[in-house]
Amino acid sequence: MFRAPSAIQRASIPTETRESGPGHEEARTAAGTSSLAVSTRSAAPGRLDAPTRSASPGGSGAAAPRKPRDAYFDNVKYLAIVLVAVAHAWEPVMDGSRTTRALYMVVYTFHMPAFILISGYFSRSFDMSRAKVKRLVTGVAVPYVLFETAYSLFKRYAGGADDTPVTLLDPLFLTWFLIALFIWRVTTPLWRSLRHPLAVALGISVLASVTPGIGDDLDLQRVLQFLPFFVLGLLLKPEHFHAVRRREVRVLSLPLLAGALLFAYWAAPRMQLGWLYRSSSAQELNAPWWSGAVMSLAMFGCALALTIAFLAWVPRRRMWFTVLGAGTICGYLLHGFLIKGAGYFGLFDHYEWLSGPAGLVVVSLVAAAAVTALCTPPVRRALRFATEPDMNWAFRRDATGR
Repeated sequence: MFRAPSAIQRASIPTETRESGPGHEEARTAAGTSSLAVSTRSAAPGRLDAPTRSASPGGSGAAAPRKPRDAYFDNVKYLAIVLVAVAHAWEPVMDGSRTTRALYMVVYTFHMPAFILISGYFSRSFDMSRAKVKRLVTGVAVPYVLFETAYSLFKRYAGGADDTPVTLLDPLFLTWFLIALFIWRVTTPLWRSLRHPLAVALGISVLASVTPGIGDDLDLQRVLQFLPFFVLGLLLKPEHFHAVRRREVRVLSLPLLAGALLFAYWAAPRMQLGWLYRSSSAQELNAPWWSGAVMSLAMFGCALALTIAFLAWVPRRRMWFTVLGAGTICGYLLHGFLIKGAGYFGLFDHYEWLSGPAGLVVVSLVAAAAVTALCTPPVRRALRFATEPDMNWAFRRDATGR
């Protein structure tokens, strides 16, 4: 049976502060709302999973007609969050299976870049206006504070780690994406003003990968190394998404995916997983400093190619799961408690058969079913106090559109 490589050959499964996870950004109208999670409406930045609202020209705050949701982007969000949850569920049980490790590597290569790219696409009109800043705070900053605190307390009391601090400087588990999205969104006007923003972002990403002194505060390594995908999203136009959905692209994506799986199977016992998480510099991975630059550019190209392949196969029409795309922020933020809880209570250690072929199938199906349930409208409504808080009391009236 395949054995995991030595510590030098692979990175250990990341701790809560090092793991990858998705979040999305749902766009609302330019006059109205902002957010966390990939949107399915207009190209204005928006709140994830919230209904479209916009202020009237006179500032009365009267509700405007909703724009129809784009089924394609709702499908993207749902399928991507399923991949995220399944990949997280594989982490505790994949060490005995080279095949599972290879699948994990392929999924981790593109699922966060895909989320980030689309988040950038729907952030194009963010301009630091008062209304949009208000939506950014309530849709990204407040959920970060709430869930960072919740995950810290969960680890302390459920995980038995009594020394776990409650701090906003060291994102725990999947909360890193929220603070990263906040930083990327705030810097959007800067990227929109540069002549060659993607080249600059790639340069920053490369420099970060060879700079161990950046440290762990706010998970800045990830913020900087994933930055090019957000900036690329800012540069995309609707026609680019139409182009990737052409039949020729789908046909070409099949040999690409097959080649990626074969390469991942070969690389599984040889490649450190730390390169996929982008949370460490090359030196921290015990690699030569120059390999950070090489891997940054190589991983960017691989992630972009696999993201295109993924987007090419997402259904364009309305499906049974399309409605769940509006609740992916709930699935994202809540599924971590299930994954971590199973580990804290020794589920994977007690049932060793879960590491076998049948167990991996069961783990995958349970993770997919659980995150699907967490994306449903009832859960979304119940969690609205945390993901869509009404905080008009905290802002000046001219910032709330009323």
